[in-house]
Amino acid sequence: MTIHDLRSANYFADRFAIAVLAAVAVAAAFTFRDYGLGWDDYTHSQYGDLLLALYGSGFADDRAFSFVNLYKYGGGFDMAAALVAKVLPFGLFETRRLVGAAIGIVGLFVTWRLGRRLGGPFAGLAALILLATCPLYYGHMLINPKDAPFAVAMTVLLLGIVRALEEYPRPTVRTAVLLGVGLGLAFGTRILAGIMVPATLAALLLIVATDAYANGVKTASLNAVQFVWILLPALALGYIIMGLLWPWGIVSPLNPLRAAEYFDTFFEKPWEELYLGKQIPVPDMPPSYLPVLFVHKLPEIMLALGTLGLGGVLVFATRTKVAVTHRASVLLVALTAILPIVVAMIMRPALYNGLRHFVFVVPPFAALGGMAFIWIVHRVRAYGVAALGLLTAMFIAGIALPVVELIRLHPFQYTSFNLTSGGVRNAQDKFMLDYWGLAFKQAAIELRMRLKNASKHQPAGRKWVVAICGPQSTAEVDLGPQFETTFDQKKADFAMALGTFYCRHLQAPILATIEREGVVYATVYDFRGVQAERLTTQPPP
Repeated sequence: MTIHDLRSANYFADRFAIAVLAAVAVAAAFTFRDYGLGWDDYTHSQYGDLLLALYGSGFADDRAFSFVNLYKYGGGFDMAAALVAKVLPFGLFETRRLVGAAIGIVGLFVTWRLGRRLGGPFAGLAALILLATCPLYYGHMLINPKDAPFAVAMTVLLLGIVRALEEYPRPTVRTAVLLGVGLGLAFGTRILAGIMVPATLAALLLIVATDAYANGVKTASLNAVQFVWILLPALALGYIIMGLLWPWGIVSPLNPLRAAEYFDTFFEKPWEELYLGKQIPVPDMPPSYLPVLFVHKLPEIMLALGTLGLGGVLVFATRTKVAVTHRASVLLVALTAILPIVVAMIMRPALYNGLRHFVFVVPPFAALGGMAFIWIVHRVRAYGVAALGLLTAMFIAGIALPVVELIRLHPFQYTSFNLTSGGVRNAQDKFMLDYWGLAFKQAAIELRMRLKNASKHQPAGRKWVVAICGPQSTAEVDLGPQFETTFDQKKADFAMALGTFYCRHLQAPILATIEREGVVYATVYDFRGVQAERLTTQPPP
């Protein structure tokens, strides 16, 4: 391949990546209003308002510093959504979905640049496609106010550290600024960002040890000191940004440590969740929880390429002919993808809500998958154009599988299980599906439509009463002003229940069901004129 051909190919890869980002943006723009509220949305919206009140009052209104337990998290997303809602013509909760989509697309962009830096334009393109078609990432970016923004922030931080390592021992000002922004966003979103420290130290140790072996301990020490000195302003910038997003985190120097201690132990009354067909208390989830769910939920092509990339790092890290800074960067990405899972399997924290707390390992895993794909391309290319065409066809077919799931499950993409595991139909009696409670939006739409079509008017002197098995505040927003919600089924005209194990299958007329791929996500019951049954088999989480 000539230099001209290579430049043309790289140009094509970059333009295709931009087209992928644009396609995701268009899809999100047309569908963001389809996504319902989750368990935490209402509370998080209140937190955003309280943070704005804190700043608007010059810190006189400090209710945000004691609001449930959210003050131990950063509130950047919640503040941004509250501010944007004042400008855009959508409702607050629709705006939150749109802001989430925008932040998620930033994560896609950063993952593209990360993969591109590690393996070139086609590796970056492959990483971007793998992540954009991953239902776990795509679904959460549109619904999750905590874990999806944290995943994006961690990816920004990862790219900043990778750039710094590759420019060792004299990173540029631009890299230092990116690193500082990443530090501020990540730690200002969740103190769990500290998991990046041991991975970074391991990568830096590889560089310093190799430098010491080649140039002596004194030279290696001077280089390490210079590297840290240049990046000190990045720490200051990161602290400032962290304070803006998480003001409670800086009102006392020890508050980040207090937050880490708080989250180190399970802070709620334990409940049970479904795992491998058994109801297990969340503090007692077995070490297999995370690896089993990743194997079942990640698209097959992403799982295969990402795993190959992880294995390849072990070989790549020993290749002394490759610059140690590049080897350290790749090692860092691999550790970022795998270390949090290994630590969780050893430390056994409370695990619940599927993989939502670990969405942040998916972008680096996609970057490893992109590197693995380009490695395969280089080897297959030796067998001619036909072999390369076959590989491309296989990649497209592999990507088509999760794309079809994204469409079929809309707007419940985050509940996806891959086809190898049998999809959501096989998973419904083994794992939690709609643990976020999104289906109440569609259930509420169906209930209003049925009442309208039947020309049923609101009872005289009162509202329709709907009993809820699931998040009541979510249902109240989704139903609208002509309804009121209750947990007392004896007072209810109707009931809305999630399709989860703690909601009973009631012996009452069914007005509507919300289904995807034969799985019931929510049911609307008619309690008028019947003996209402208790909705729950046990209290919901």
